[in-house]
Amino acid sequence: MSVSLGRRALAEAVGSAALVAVVVGSGIQATGLTRDVGLQLLANSLATVFGLGVLIVLLAPVSGAHFNPVVTLAAWFTDRRGEGGLTVRDVIAYVPAQIAGAVAGAVVADAVFGKPLVRWSSHDRFAGHLWLGEVVATAGLVLLIFGLARTGRAHFGPVAVASYIGAAYWFTSSTSFANPAVTIGRTFTDTFAGIAPGSLGPFIAAQLLGAALGLGLVIALFGRPAPAQTSTAPLQGEPGLAAPTLP
Repeated sequence: MSVSLGRRALAEAVGSAALVAVVVGSGIQATGLTRDVGLQLLANSLATVFGLGVLIVLLAPVSGAHFNPVVTLAAWFTDRRGEGGLTVRDVIAYVPAQIAGAVAGAVVADAVFGKPLVRWSSHDRFAGHLWLGEVVATAGLVLLIFGLARTGRAHFGPVAVASYIGAAYWFTSSTSFANPAVTIGRTFTDTFAGIAPGSLGPFIAAQLLGAALGLGLVIALFGRPAPAQTSTAPLQGEPGLAAPTLP
């Protein structure tokens, strides 16, 4: 890869931090402006759509703009025998950077709005239908990202991925976390976007299951690519860089 691993890991940390800051900060702002839960969710989802799209465009040329451990793992898995894709070393650097960035983003958002810097969320999300929502949301995200790559439409990634996450806020019961790093980060804020630490394990398990199902759907719909055409990075399509994203 043409960009050093250190710079790529830093881009993943910064992008993940900014994404969580957008999610948490917009949630705090929304609850301060209205008591209507529907309007709060609308504001939160719109801010996330715009913020995610901008972050993908900005940081894709550096790291591929994953911001999401399941995307990183899926990108490595699909091209683990190919050339020029993510290596185990890359994964080991990306995933901790994404998690650390997500935690930092939550802390920054709380600081911006004068909240306690770290307060465990009391927002319980421990329910079977919410876990199913995470499976559906994550499977759809992985299908979209890798499906775009398989069909030669990776350039639509920033708009398509941001739009999908915005829609999934509304069509899933869990409001589409679909990202283990973001989920961990959101346990550090006792605000609108938070999730209680006790709800963390099942959410991440559901996300990993969703990622596996999403990859299965990619194979079922588009078939297995020829080895020479396999790409780790289904999204942004920058030469020599691993791509894609997500919340």
